[in-house]
Amino acid sequence: MSGGWAGSTRRAELPPNWYTELRPFVLNRDEHRCRWREDGAVCGQWANQCDHIGDRDDHRPENLQALCEQHHAIKSSREGSEARWRETTRRKPERHPGLI
Repeated sequence: MSGGWAGSTRRAELPPNWYTELRPFVLNRDEHRCRWREDGAVCGQWANQCDHIGDRDDHRPENLQALCEQHHAIKSSREGSEARWRETTRRKPERHPGLI
């Protein structure tokens, strides 16, 4: 099963104060408004998700932002696709037989 938290160990990797301190702090700081930027505009929709901007293991508030459910799903999907693409093994390109 793909998507969501299925098969994920991510929750176990979050610090113990994630749900009690960090996440509420970031959502309140960002006024529960999505900080997704596209074409220079901020989404601004109601945000109920807390996202890591950069390093997923850096839990400092400066590395966290509030996102709406839709934009968090888009960002997570893109990051997952990029990670899968990096791990894909490929054969080295071969020279064309006519060029040997």
